[in-house]
Amino acid sequence: MKITKTQHGSALEIALEGRLDTMTAPELEGELNKSLGDVQELTLDFSGLEYISSAGLRVLLSAHKAMMSKGGMKIVHVNDVVQEVFEVTGFSDILTIE
Repeated sequence: MKITKTQHGSALEIALEGRLDTMTAPELEGELNKSLGDVQELTLDFSGLEYISSAGLRVLLSAHKAMMSKGGMKIVHVNDVVQEVFEVTGFSDILTIE
């Protein structure tokens, strides 16, 4: 998985390419842990994300909880496969997906 970060002041965008699964979720979790300190708005760009597993969902839920007390988190450019996972698991009711 490839992670690309772009920061504009207190807004951070993280673009993911590849698969967010058991092998790659710790990498994203580590990146989020070190990057969210002063971030008020987090945008996750999933235009290049092909697949997400339960390990990836856990990282998203953790990031969502961390950002709730700040400006918030949104996910953009979700493909049909990932969107279906969000809908089946109920994450589409929890996360802001545009």
